[in-house]
Amino acid sequence: MSAENHAAHAAQPSPRSQPGGVAQDDDAAQLAELGYDYDPSFKREMTFWGNVSLGFTYLSPVVGIYSLFAAALGNGGPPMVWALVLVGFGQWLVASVFGEIVSNYPVAGGVYPWSRRLWGRKWGWMNGWVYLVALLITIASVAYGAGPFVAALLGLESGTAATVTCALVLIALATVLNLMGTKVLSVVAMVGLIAELGGAIVVGLWLLIFNRHHDLGVIFQTFGAGEGQSYFWAFAAAALIGIFMYYGFEACGDVAEEIKNPGVQIPKAMRMTIYIGGAAGVFICLSLVLAVPDFGAVIDGTVTDPVTEVLLAGFGPVGYKLVVCVVLISFISCVLSLQAAASRLAYSMGRDGILPGSTFLARFSHKRHVPPYALVVAGVLPAIVILASMGSDNALVYIISFAAMGMYLGFQMVVLAALRARLKGWRPAGKFTMGAWGLPVNIGALIWGILGMLNMAWPRPVNDSWVADWMVIISTAIVLGLGLLYMAIAKPYLKGDAPAGDAIPAAAALTGR
Repeated sequence: MSAENHAAHAAQPSPRSQPGGVAQDDDAAQLAELGYDYDPSFKREMTFWGNVSLGFTYLSPVVGIYSLFAAALGNGGPPMVWALVLVGFGQWLVASVFGEIVSNYPVAGGVYPWSRRLWGRKWGWMNGWVYLVALLITIASVAYGAGPFVAALLGLESGTAATVTCALVLIALATVLNLMGTKVLSVVAMVGLIAELGGAIVVGLWLLIFNRHHDLGVIFQTFGAGEGQSYFWAFAAAALIGIFMYYGFEACGDVAEEIKNPGVQIPKAMRMTIYIGGAAGVFICLSLVLAVPDFGAVIDGTVTDPVTEVLLAGFGPVGYKLVVCVVLISFISCVLSLQAAASRLAYSMGRDGILPGSTFLARFSHKRHVPPYALVVAGVLPAIVILASMGSDNALVYIISFAAMGMYLGFQMVVLAALRARLKGWRPAGKFTMGAWGLPVNIGALIWGILGMLNMAWPRPVNDSWVADWMVIISTAIVLGLGLLYMAIAKPYLKGDAPAGDAIPAAAALTGR
Protein backbone atom coordinates (compact mmCIF):
# COMPACT_ATOMS: atom_id res chain seq x y z
CA MET A 1 0.00 0.00 0.00
CA SER A 2 1.40 3.41 -0.92
CA ALA A 3 2.01 6.28 1.51
CA GLU A 4 -0.86 8.20 -0.06
CA ASN A 5 -3.24 5.28 0.40
CA HIS A 6 -2.16 4.92 4.01
CA ALA A 7 -2.73 8.62 4.54
CA ALA A 8 -6.20 8.39 3.08
CA HIS A 9 -6.89 5.32 5.19
CA ALA A 10 -5.69 7.13 8.31
CA ALA A 11 -8.12 9.95 7.64
CA GLN A 12 -11.14 7.63 7.55
CA PRO A 13 -13.40 7.10 10.60
CA SER A 14 -12.10 4.49 13.02
CA PRO A 15 -13.38 1.00 12.17
CA ARG A 16 -15.17 -0.61 15.07
CA SER A 17 -15.71 -4.10 13.78
CA GLN A 18 -14.17 -6.78 11.66
CA PRO A 19 -16.03 -8.86 9.10
CA GLY A 20 -18.18 -11.30 10.97
CA GLY A 21 -19.12 -8.80 13.64
CA VAL A 22 -16.06 -9.10 15.91
CA ALA A 23 -16.01 -5.93 17.97
CA GLN A 24 -12.91 -3.79 18.34
CA ASP A 25 -12.10 -1.35 21.09
CA ASP A 26 -10.60 2.09 20.47
CA ASP A 27 -7.02 0.81 20.73
CA ALA A 28 -7.58 -1.91 18.14
CA ALA A 29 -9.30 0.64 15.90
CA GLN A 30 -6.24 2.90 16.12
CA LEU A 31 -4.01 -0.01 15.05
CA ALA A 32 -6.30 -0.53 12.07
CA GLU A 33 -5.99 3.16 11.21
CA LEU A 34 -2.22 2.76 11.28
CA GLY A 35 -2.39 0.05 8.65
CA TYR A 36 -2.04 -3.00 10.91
CA ASP A 37 -4.64 -5.73 10.65
CA TYR A 38 -6.63 -6.34 13.80
CA ASP A 39 -5.03 -9.27 15.63
CA PRO A 40 -5.80 -9.80 19.31
CA SER A 41 -2.39 -11.42 19.89
CA PHE A 42 -1.20 -9.17 22.68
CA LYS A 43 -3.42 -8.79 25.70
CA ARG A 44 -3.64 -5.28 27.11
CA GLU A 45 -2.95 -6.47 30.65
CA MET A 46 -0.25 -3.97 31.59
CA THR A 47 -1.34 -1.18 33.91
CA PHE A 48 -0.01 2.38 33.88
CA TRP A 49 2.21 1.70 36.89
CA GLY A 50 3.28 -1.59 35.36
CA ASN A 51 4.40 0.42 32.34
CA VAL A 52 6.25 2.88 34.57
CA SER A 53 7.85 -0.05 36.41
CA LEU A 54 9.05 -1.52 33.11
CA GLY A 55 10.77 1.76 32.22
CA PHE A 56 12.12 2.28 35.74
CA THR A 57 13.61 -1.20 36.13
CA TYR A 58 15.15 -0.88 32.66
CA LEU A 59 16.64 2.51 33.62
CA SER A 60 17.55 1.00 37.03
CA PRO A 61 19.30 3.78 38.96
CA VAL A 62 20.74 1.29 41.46
CA VAL A 63 22.45 -0.71 38.69
CA GLY A 64 23.74 2.44 36.99
CA ILE A 65 24.98 4.24 40.11
CA TYR A 66 26.54 1.26 41.87
CA SER A 67 28.30 0.11 38.68
CA LEU A 68 29.84 3.48 37.73
CA PHE A 69 30.11 5.40 41.01
CA ALA A 70 33.83 4.70 41.52
CA ALA A 71 34.79 5.81 38.02
CA ALA A 72 32.63 8.94 38.15
CA LEU A 73 33.89 10.03 41.57
CA GLY A 74 37.47 9.27 40.58
CA ASN A 75 37.21 11.35 37.41
CA GLY A 76 35.17 14.33 38.59
CA GLY A 77 35.07 14.33 42.37
CA PRO A 78 31.84 15.10 44.29
CA PRO A 79 30.49 17.61 41.68
CA MET A 80 29.81 14.61 39.44
CA VAL A 81 26.39 14.48 41.16
CA TRP A 82 25.35 17.43 38.98
CA ALA A 83 25.86 15.32 35.87
CA LEU A 84 22.76 13.31 36.84
CA VAL A 85 20.67 16.49 36.88
CA LEU A 86 22.00 17.76 33.54
CA VAL A 87 21.69 14.42 31.75
CA GLY A 88 18.22 13.94 33.23
CA PHE A 89 17.05 17.20 31.67
CA GLY A 90 18.53 16.25 28.30
CA GLN A 91 16.82 12.88 28.34
CA TRP A 92 13.56 14.51 29.41
CA LEU A 93 13.67 16.42 26.12
CA VAL A 94 14.09 13.12 24.26
CA ALA A 95 11.28 11.49 26.26
CA SER A 96 8.96 14.39 25.37
CA VAL A 97 9.66 13.91 21.66
CA PHE A 98 9.10 10.17 22.03
CA GLY A 99 5.83 10.86 23.83
CA GLU A 100 4.43 12.74 20.84
CA ILE A 101 5.56 10.01 18.45
CA VAL A 102 4.23 7.03 20.42
CA SER A 103 0.95 8.85 20.84
CA ASN A 104 0.72 8.87 17.03
CA TYR A 105 2.12 5.37 16.53
CA PRO A 106 1.37 3.13 19.56
CA VAL A 107 2.82 0.04 17.89
CA ALA A 108 4.97 -2.72 19.42
CA GLY A 109 8.68 -2.27 18.79
CA GLY A 110 9.21 1.39 19.64
CA VAL A 111 11.98 3.11 17.70
CA TYR A 112 11.73 0.88 14.61
CA PRO A 113 8.08 1.54 13.62
CA TRP A 114 8.39 5.19 14.69
CA SER A 115 11.36 5.92 12.45
CA ARG A 116 9.88 3.82 9.63
CA ARG A 117 6.71 5.92 9.61
CA LEU A 118 8.50 9.26 10.08
CA TRP A 119 11.22 8.79 7.43
CA GLY A 120 10.99 5.57 5.45
CA ARG A 121 11.91 1.92 5.01
CA LYS A 122 15.71 2.23 4.92
CA TRP A 123 15.90 4.57 7.91
CA GLY A 124 13.48 2.42 9.88
CA TRP A 125 15.41 -0.78 9.17
CA MET A 126 18.76 0.72 10.14
CA ASN A 127 17.32 2.24 13.31
CA GLY A 128 15.81 -1.10 14.29
CA TRP A 129 19.10 -2.90 13.57
CA VAL A 130 21.21 -0.49 15.63
CA TYR A 131 18.82 -0.48 18.56
CA LEU A 132 18.32 -4.28 18.56
CA VAL A 133 22.08 -4.91 18.64
CA ALA A 134 22.45 -2.35 21.44
CA LEU A 135 19.67 -4.00 23.47
CA LEU A 136 21.11 -7.51 23.11
CA ILE A 137 24.58 -6.33 24.13
CA THR A 138 23.16 -4.36 27.07
CA ILE A 139 21.38 -7.48 28.33
CA ALA A 140 24.75 -9.26 28.33
CA SER A 141 26.55 -6.39 30.08
CA VAL A 142 23.95 -5.99 32.84
CA ALA A 143 23.78 -9.75 33.49
CA TYR A 144 27.58 -9.91 33.59
CA GLY A 145 27.70 -6.97 36.00
CA ALA A 146 25.56 -8.89 38.50
CA GLY A 147 28.28 -11.53 38.97
CA PRO A 148 30.39 -9.73 41.60
CA PHE A 149 27.28 -9.01 43.69
CA VAL A 150 26.29 -12.70 43.63
CA ALA A 151 29.82 -13.59 44.68
CA ALA A 152 29.68 -11.06 47.52
CA LEU A 153 26.33 -12.46 48.68
CA LEU A 154 27.55 -16.06 48.67
CA GLY A 155 30.99 -15.24 50.00
CA LEU A 156 32.71 -16.54 46.87
CA GLU A 157 35.78 -15.27 45.12
CA SER A 158 34.70 -13.17 42.15
CA GLY A 159 36.33 -14.85 39.15
CA THR A 160 35.52 -15.10 35.45
CA ALA A 161 33.95 -18.57 35.65
CA ALA A 162 31.69 -17.62 38.58
CA THR A 163 30.68 -14.33 36.97
CA VAL A 164 29.82 -15.99 33.65
CA THR A 165 27.81 -18.72 35.40
CA CYS A 166 25.82 -16.18 37.41
CA ALA A 167 25.16 -14.12 34.28
CA LEU A 168 23.84 -17.13 32.36
CA VAL A 169 21.58 -18.16 35.24
CA LEU A 170 20.23 -14.61 35.45
CA ILE A 171 19.43 -14.51 31.72
CA ALA A 172 17.74 -17.93 31.92
CA LEU A 173 15.61 -16.78 34.86
CA ALA A 174 14.56 -13.59 33.04
CA THR A 175 13.67 -15.59 29.92
CA VAL A 176 11.46 -17.99 31.88
CA LEU A 177 9.67 -15.12 33.64
CA ASN A 178 9.13 -13.26 30.36
CA LEU A 179 7.71 -16.39 28.71
CA MET A 180 4.99 -16.44 31.37
CA GLY A 181 3.29 -13.44 29.81
CA THR A 182 2.63 -9.73 30.07
CA LYS A 183 0.89 -9.95 33.44
CA VAL A 184 3.89 -11.69 35.01
CA LEU A 185 6.22 -9.15 33.39
CA SER A 186 4.13 -6.32 34.82
CA VAL A 187 4.04 -7.85 38.31
CA VAL A 188 7.76 -8.66 38.42
CA ALA A 189 8.62 -5.18 37.12
CA MET A 190 6.42 -3.67 39.84
CA VAL A 191 8.16 -5.80 42.50
CA GLY A 192 11.48 -4.64 41.09
CA LEU A 193 10.43 -0.99 41.27
CA ILE A 194 9.22 -1.31 44.86
CA ALA A 195 12.33 -3.21 45.98
CA GLU A 196 14.77 -0.94 44.16
CA LEU A 197 13.08 2.33 45.08
CA GLY A 198 12.38 1.25 48.65
CA GLY A 199 15.90 -0.08 49.08
CA ALA A 200 17.40 3.10 47.66
CA ILE A 201 15.42 5.24 50.08
CA VAL A 202 16.23 3.09 53.13
CA VAL A 203 19.93 2.76 52.27
CA GLY A 204 20.24 6.43 51.38
CA LEU A 205 18.54 7.66 54.55
CA TRP A 206 20.63 5.32 56.72
CA LEU A 207 23.85 6.59 55.20
CA LEU A 208 22.78 10.22 55.49
CA ILE A 209 21.75 9.88 59.13
CA PHE A 210 24.34 7.47 60.54
CA ASN A 211 27.31 7.39 58.20
CA ARG A 212 27.62 10.89 56.72
CA HIS A 213 31.12 12.39 56.72
CA HIS A 214 30.49 15.63 54.81
CA ASP A 215 27.93 18.36 54.30
CA LEU A 216 26.34 19.38 50.99
CA GLY A 217 29.07 21.92 50.34
CA VAL A 218 31.36 19.18 49.01
CA ILE A 219 29.37 18.87 45.79
CA PHE A 220 30.84 22.26 44.82
CA GLN A 221 34.45 21.19 45.52
CA THR A 222 36.64 19.11 43.20
CA PHE A 223 39.16 17.84 45.81
CA GLY A 224 41.87 17.77 43.16
CA ALA A 225 39.93 15.91 40.46
CA GLY A 226 41.02 16.90 36.98
CA GLU A 227 44.21 18.62 38.10
CA GLY A 228 46.54 19.49 35.25
CA GLN A 229 43.71 20.06 32.79
CA SER A 230 40.49 22.01 32.49
CA TYR A 231 37.92 20.66 34.94
CA PHE A 232 35.42 20.59 32.07
CA TRP A 233 37.08 17.44 30.69
CA ALA A 234 37.10 15.76 34.08
CA PHE A 235 33.42 16.55 34.56
CA ALA A 236 32.61 15.31 31.04
CA ALA A 237 34.24 11.96 31.86
CA ALA A 238 32.35 11.79 35.16
CA ALA A 239 29.09 12.63 33.36
CA LEU A 240 29.16 9.20 31.73
CA ILE A 241 27.48 7.90 34.90
CA GLY A 242 24.36 9.84 33.94
CA ILE A 243 24.62 9.05 30.24
CA PHE A 244 24.82 5.32 30.97
CA MET A 245 21.92 5.45 33.46
CA TYR A 246 19.28 7.60 31.76
CA TYR A 247 17.75 5.30 29.21
CA GLY A 248 14.92 2.86 29.68
CA PHE A 249 11.98 5.22 29.37
CA GLU A 250 11.66 4.20 25.70
CA ALA A 251 10.81 0.64 26.84
CA CYS A 252 7.40 1.99 27.88
CA GLY A 253 6.66 2.38 24.17
CA ASP A 254 8.02 -1.02 23.16
CA VAL A 255 4.95 -2.68 24.73
CA ALA A 256 2.46 -0.20 23.25
CA GLU A 257 0.12 -3.01 22.19
CA GLU A 258 -0.03 -4.37 25.75
CA ILE A 259 -1.45 -1.36 27.61
CA LYS A 260 -4.85 0.30 27.31
CA ASN A 261 -5.10 3.82 25.94
CA PRO A 262 -1.40 3.92 25.00
CA GLY A 263 -1.58 7.35 23.37
CA VAL A 264 -2.19 8.90 26.78
CA GLN A 265 -0.65 6.40 29.19
CA ILE A 266 2.73 5.82 27.56
CA PRO A 267 3.87 9.46 27.16
CA LYS A 268 2.95 9.99 30.82
CA ALA A 269 4.78 6.80 31.84
CA MET A 270 7.92 7.88 29.96
CA ARG A 271 8.07 11.19 31.79
CA MET A 272 7.27 9.51 35.13
CA THR A 273 10.17 7.11 34.53
CA ILE A 274 12.51 10.08 34.14
CA TYR A 275 11.15 11.81 37.25
CA ILE A 276 11.24 8.79 39.57
CA GLY A 277 14.40 7.25 38.15
CA GLY A 278 16.24 10.58 38.12
CA ALA A 279 15.23 11.46 41.68
CA ALA A 280 16.25 8.00 42.91
CA GLY A 281 19.57 8.17 41.06
CA VAL A 282 20.45 11.59 42.47
CA PHE A 283 19.48 10.51 45.99
CA ILE A 284 21.50 7.27 45.84
CA CYS A 285 24.53 9.05 44.41
CA LEU A 286 24.37 11.94 46.89
CA SER A 287 24.05 9.63 49.90
CA LEU A 288 27.08 7.64 48.75
CA VAL A 289 29.14 10.77 48.07
CA LEU A 290 28.48 12.21 51.52
CA ALA A 291 29.41 8.87 53.11
CA VAL A 292 32.80 8.51 51.39
CA PRO A 293 35.39 9.29 54.09
CA ASP A 294 38.30 10.24 51.83
CA PHE A 295 37.67 11.66 48.35
CA GLY A 296 41.38 11.97 47.67
CA ALA A 297 41.88 8.23 48.06
CA VAL A 298 39.22 7.53 45.42
CA ILE A 299 40.52 10.20 43.04
CA ASP A 300 44.15 9.01 43.21
CA GLY A 301 43.10 5.36 42.86
CA THR A 302 44.04 4.17 46.35
CA VAL A 303 40.42 3.15 46.98
CA THR A 304 39.02 1.36 43.92
CA ASP A 305 35.64 0.24 45.31
CA PRO A 306 34.18 3.05 47.42
CA VAL A 307 30.63 1.63 47.22
CA THR A 308 31.55 -1.61 49.01
CA GLU A 309 33.66 0.33 51.52
CA VAL A 310 30.78 2.70 52.34
CA LEU A 311 28.15 -0.04 52.58
CA LEU A 312 30.29 -2.27 54.80
CA ALA A 313 31.08 0.66 57.08
CA GLY A 314 27.46 1.72 57.25
CA PHE A 315 25.70 -1.64 57.57
CA GLY A 316 28.29 -4.20 58.67
CA PRO A 317 28.77 -7.62 57.01
CA VAL A 318 25.20 -8.86 57.59
CA GLY A 319 23.52 -5.60 56.63
CA TYR A 320 25.75 -5.36 53.58
CA LYS A 321 24.46 -8.71 52.32
CA LEU A 322 20.86 -7.53 52.75
CA VAL A 323 21.68 -4.48 50.64
CA VAL A 324 23.29 -6.74 48.04
CA CYS A 325 20.05 -8.76 47.90
CA VAL A 326 18.15 -5.61 46.93
CA VAL A 327 20.82 -4.78 44.36
CA LEU A 328 20.44 -8.24 42.83
CA ILE A 329 16.68 -7.78 42.56
CA SER A 330 17.46 -4.59 40.64
CA PHE A 331 19.75 -6.50 38.27
CA ILE A 332 17.16 -9.23 37.70
CA SER A 333 14.33 -6.79 36.98
CA CYS A 334 16.63 -4.75 34.74
CA VAL A 335 17.52 -7.79 32.61
CA LEU A 336 13.83 -8.77 32.52
CA SER A 337 12.80 -5.35 31.20
CA LEU A 338 15.65 -5.17 28.69
CA GLN A 339 14.74 -8.59 27.37
CA ALA A 340 11.07 -7.66 27.07
CA ALA A 341 12.01 -4.56 25.04
CA ALA A 342 14.39 -6.51 22.79
CA SER A 343 11.83 -9.25 22.12
CA ARG A 344 9.10 -6.77 21.17
CA LEU A 345 11.46 -5.01 18.81
CA ALA A 346 12.55 -8.31 17.21
CA TYR A 347 8.88 -9.37 16.96
CA SER A 348 7.90 -6.06 15.37
CA MET A 349 10.64 -6.31 12.75
CA GLY A 350 9.90 -10.01 12.23
CA ARG A 351 6.19 -9.24 11.80
CA ASP A 352 7.17 -6.89 8.97
CA GLY A 353 9.40 -9.63 7.49
CA ILE A 354 12.66 -7.66 7.48
CA LEU A 355 14.98 -9.75 9.70
CA PRO A 356 16.67 -13.09 9.06
CA GLY A 357 14.37 -15.71 10.59
CA SER A 358 11.37 -13.37 10.49
CA THR A 359 9.00 -16.34 10.16
CA PHE A 360 10.05 -17.56 13.61
CA LEU A 361 10.46 -14.13 15.23
CA ALA A 362 6.91 -13.22 14.21
CA ARG A 363 5.37 -16.30 15.77
CA PHE A 364 3.16 -15.68 18.75
CA SER A 365 2.03 -17.73 21.72
CA HIS A 366 -1.70 -17.14 22.00
CA LYS A 367 -1.68 -18.96 25.31
CA ARG A 368 0.91 -16.69 26.93
CA HIS A 369 0.36 -13.67 24.65
CA VAL A 370 4.08 -13.18 24.09
CA PRO A 371 6.43 -13.75 21.09
CA PRO A 372 8.29 -16.86 22.38
CA TYR A 373 10.92 -17.17 19.65
CA ALA A 374 11.82 -13.50 19.88
CA LEU A 375 12.19 -13.94 23.65
CA VAL A 376 14.42 -16.98 23.21
CA VAL A 377 16.62 -15.00 20.80
CA ALA A 378 16.79 -12.20 23.39
CA GLY A 379 18.14 -14.78 25.82
CA VAL A 380 20.40 -16.91 23.62
CA LEU A 381 22.32 -14.14 21.82
CA PRO A 382 23.31 -12.26 25.03
CA ALA A 383 24.36 -15.64 26.50
CA ILE A 384 26.61 -16.23 23.48
CA VAL A 385 28.14 -12.78 23.96
CA ILE A 386 28.92 -13.64 27.59
CA LEU A 387 30.39 -17.04 26.72
CA ALA A 388 32.56 -15.40 24.05
CA SER A 389 34.03 -13.16 26.74
CA MET A 390 35.73 -16.17 28.34
CA GLY A 391 38.19 -16.31 25.46
CA SER A 392 39.79 -12.97 26.32
CA ASP A 393 40.08 -10.75 29.37
CA ASN A 394 39.08 -7.74 27.27
CA ALA A 395 36.51 -9.39 24.98
CA LEU A 396 33.45 -8.35 26.95
CA VAL A 397 34.77 -4.81 27.40
CA TYR A 398 35.18 -4.51 23.65
CA ILE A 399 31.73 -5.96 22.95
CA ILE A 400 29.81 -3.79 25.40
CA SER A 401 31.58 -0.63 24.27
CA PHE A 402 28.78 -0.23 21.75
CA ALA A 403 25.91 -0.72 24.23
CA ALA A 404 25.25 2.83 25.45
CA MET A 405 26.36 4.44 22.17
CA GLY A 406 23.93 2.19 20.29
CA MET A 407 21.09 3.23 22.57
CA TYR A 408 21.76 6.92 22.06
CA LEU A 409 22.27 6.48 18.33
CA GLY A 410 18.94 4.68 18.11
CA PHE A 411 17.27 7.49 20.06
CA GLN A 412 18.76 10.23 17.93
CA MET A 413 17.78 8.54 14.68
CA VAL A 414 14.18 8.85 15.87
CA VAL A 415 14.67 12.44 17.08
CA LEU A 416 16.25 13.42 13.75
CA ALA A 417 13.48 11.69 11.80
CA ALA A 418 10.88 13.56 13.86
CA LEU A 419 12.61 16.91 13.27
CA ARG A 420 12.90 16.25 9.53
CA ALA A 421 9.23 15.28 9.33
CA ARG A 422 8.20 18.27 11.43
CA LEU A 423 10.10 20.67 9.16
CA LYS A 424 8.45 19.07 6.12
CA GLY A 425 4.97 19.53 7.50
CA TRP A 426 4.30 16.77 10.02
CA ARG A 427 2.04 17.86 12.85
CA PRO A 428 1.61 15.35 15.68
CA ALA A 429 -2.04 14.37 15.89
CA GLY A 430 -1.99 11.96 18.83
CA LYS A 431 -3.57 12.41 22.24
CA PHE A 432 -0.35 13.92 23.59
CA THR A 433 1.24 16.89 21.84
CA MET A 434 3.59 19.67 22.90
CA GLY A 435 1.96 22.24 20.64
CA ALA A 436 4.20 25.22 19.88
CA TRP A 437 6.91 23.76 22.13
CA GLY A 438 7.29 20.73 19.87
CA LEU A 439 9.88 22.22 17.49
CA PRO A 440 12.22 23.82 20.08
CA VAL A 441 12.07 20.70 22.28
CA ASN A 442 12.83 18.52 19.24
CA ILE A 443 15.84 20.70 18.34
CA GLY A 444 17.04 20.70 21.95
CA ALA A 445 16.75 16.90 22.14
CA LEU A 446 18.85 16.51 18.98
CA ILE A 447 21.56 18.89 20.20
CA TRP A 448 21.68 17.14 23.56
CA GLY A 449 21.89 13.70 21.97
CA ILE A 450 24.76 14.69 19.68
CA LEU A 451 26.70 16.13 22.63
CA GLY A 452 26.07 12.98 24.64
CA MET A 453 27.32 10.73 21.83
CA LEU A 454 30.42 12.88 21.34
CA ASN A 455 31.17 12.53 25.05
CA MET A 456 30.86 8.74 24.88
CA ALA A 457 32.94 8.44 21.73
CA TRP A 458 35.71 10.81 22.83
CA PRO A 459 38.88 8.71 23.30
CA ARG A 460 40.17 8.89 26.86
CA PRO A 461 43.53 7.10 27.17
CA VAL A 462 43.28 4.62 30.04
CA ASN A 463 46.00 2.15 29.06
CA ASP A 464 48.58 1.42 26.41
CA SER A 465 46.08 0.03 23.91
CA TRP A 466 44.84 2.49 21.30
CA VAL A 467 42.18 -0.08 20.35
CA ALA A 468 40.62 0.17 23.82
CA ASP A 469 40.77 3.97 23.75
CA TRP A 470 38.94 4.14 20.40
CA MET A 471 36.71 1.09 20.91
CA VAL A 472 33.41 3.01 21.11
CA ILE A 473 34.02 4.52 17.68
CA ILE A 474 35.36 1.24 16.27
CA SER A 475 32.43 -0.84 17.55
CA THR A 476 29.91 1.72 16.27
CA ALA A 477 31.53 1.67 12.83
CA ILE A 478 31.41 -2.15 12.79
CA VAL A 479 27.71 -2.32 13.70
CA LEU A 480 26.77 0.39 11.18
CA GLY A 481 28.97 -1.19 8.53
CA LEU A 482 27.42 -4.64 8.97
CA GLY A 483 23.94 -3.13 8.82
CA LEU A 484 24.69 -1.21 5.62
CA LEU A 485 26.31 -4.26 4.05
CA TYR A 486 23.28 -6.44 4.81
CA MET A 487 20.99 -3.72 3.47
CA ALA A 488 22.96 -3.56 0.22
CA ILE A 489 23.03 -7.33 -0.28
CA ALA A 490 19.67 -8.56 1.04
CA LYS A 491 17.61 -5.34 0.73
CA PRO A 492 15.48 -6.31 3.77
CA TYR A 493 13.77 -2.92 3.78
CA LEU A 494 11.92 -3.88 0.58
CA LYS A 495 10.24 -6.86 2.22
CA GLY A 496 6.76 -6.74 3.68
CA ASP A 497 4.01 -4.22 3.15
CA ALA A 498 4.00 -2.44 6.52
CA PRO A 499 3.36 1.31 6.21
CA ALA A 500 6.44 3.50 5.79
CA GLY A 501 7.26 7.16 5.25
CA ASP A 502 3.64 8.25 5.46
CA ALA A 503 3.77 10.61 8.45
CA ILE A 504 3.68 13.81 6.40
CA PRO A 505 0.84 12.95 3.95
CA ALA A 506 -1.14 11.42 6.80
CA ALA A 507 -0.76 14.63 8.80
CA ALA A 508 -1.89 16.64 5.77
CA ALA A 509 -4.95 14.41 5.35
CA LEU A 510 -5.86 14.70 9.01
CA THR A 511 -5.61 18.49 8.99
CA GLY A 512 -7.53 18.84 5.75
CA ARG A 513 -4.62 20.29 3.77
